[in-house]
Amino acid sequence: MRAFFMVDLPTANLWRRLAAMIYDSLVLMAVAMAYGALFLSIKHTLLGIELGEGEKANLGEAGFVGLVLVLEGFYWFFWCRGGQTLGMRAWRIQVRNVAGGPVQITQALVRGLVGPFSFALAGMGYFWALIDKEGRSWHDAASQTHVVQLPKPEKKKPSVRPPQ
Repeated sequence: MRAFFMVDLPTANLWRRLAAMIYDSLVLMAVAMAYGALFLSIKHTLLGIELGEGEKANLGEAGFVGLVLVLEGFYWFFWCRGGQTLGMRAWRIQVRNVAGGPVQITQALVRGLVGPFSFALAGMGYFWALIDKEGRSWHDAASQTHVVQLPKPEKKKPSVRPPQ
């Protein structure tokens, strides 16, 4: 367990969490486009499947399932490896387990499965954080995790060299 998980920090507010999601959505769009290009390239080049008349990009069911796994894998990877996606890092928030330690893979899987439902139901699972005593969303509660606000990094003082 890394030392930075041991500090008691305040819960991140909903607006920072949503801002991090917007930031991450830009990264995820690029990941999805790269996945789609790779999948269609493999489908066409290696498997020899031709695109139909007027068809530009049809991933099919297998491609869609793969895309969902790639997008979920993005979150699972970052949550289990330091507790921060790129958007969370930019907004200085971090997901931790309720004991204050790193997120375990089972917790990341639960967060990843419940999170879309929190969002899909008109965002109610996220807005729940506004009324929950501990500021938890539905996927926080389901996965036994919480999102904390990290402090601003201390500015390094410039070193002064003695005259030569």
